[in-house]
Amino acid sequence: MGWRDLLQTEDERIVLPWVGGRSLRLRERAYSVDAALPPEHGWYTFRLRGRKAFVEGDPIDPRPELLDFPVKGYLVGDRIVADGERVDPDPRKLAGSAERVFLIEPGLDRFVRIAAGRMFDGGPLIYAGLDMPLGPEEEVLQAFLDKRPSADHVRGVPPALDAAFRMETFQRTEAERRRAEAERRRREEEERRQRDERRRELVEKLGDGAGRRAMAQYDFEEAARAALAIGGAVYLDHRGSPRRGEMVVRFRFDHQVFECTCEERTLRIIDAGICLVDHDTEEKGDRYFTLESLPGVIGEAMREGKLVVFRHVGR
Repeated sequence: MGWRDLLQTEDERIVLPWVGGRSLRLRERAYSVDAALPPEHGWYTFRLRGRKAFVEGDPIDPRPELLDFPVKGYLVGDRIVADGERVDPDPRKLAGSAERVFLIEPGLDRFVRIAAGRMFDGGPLIYAGLDMPLGPEEEVLQAFLDKRPSADHVRGVPPALDAAFRMETFQRTEAERRRAEAERRRREEEERRQRDERRRELVEKLGDGAGRRAMAQYDFEEAARAALAIGGAVYLDHRGSPRRGEMVVRFRFDHQVFECTCEERTLRIIDAGICLVDHDTEEKGDRYFTLESLPGVIGEAMREGKLVVFRHVGR
């Protein structure tokens, strides 16, 4: 190319593919797209004025004959596994190294051979059209549809086609994994939403004993807190008992800290932590009370000076 080729007349027009941005290149010449950008990726006619290019009209039919630097290979999505290139056996790395192809015609099947090219050395790959298949493509496609782990059973598979098969298989597996993960998260979110809704309904019913016992199955702390508040006590903590189905509850009443054991589902007292023995009958009365009524019993014992604490847990 001589210096005369770098000159241009006023309002010269050229045809170029546009795939985004405001820069255009045609071999050694570069232009910046002025005014409005094209509405979509495609081939366009540009009017040139100096180093500025102005798009004219709508996209035009592709002009693959203008492309140089030809590349052929197998298309995977919008990436090409090119003939003759060294391919990584790891499909993750392979998917990341395969080059993107722009302006691909819609509706292409898997494992088609395509041709692509560039407008300048190192420029984006532009789709040029379909290329002649080499023979085993249909069998490889069938292996993919059958979810075969490899295409090793198909004769004459070139390295680029084998790599394309591995890429497609990996992407399908990843898509299935993502769908399964999304479904798992959706189910968990729905279950959480239902639990929260049930808890909200139970919170509204904490004012009655049945509501508090229903809440204990979902949130023992909330149920225990509400039950103790009925008797004027303040919930502090709870932990599991060595015996299944029982809870050890710690609470504050009249500036003292007490600890008792109750049934997890019914809130009925098993061990009040204070002396509730009828000295006339020797009957232990702990089980006559619940978390709601226990603070009242403690208060009465305090007033009568008869409180005997078995579980000393501090103040």
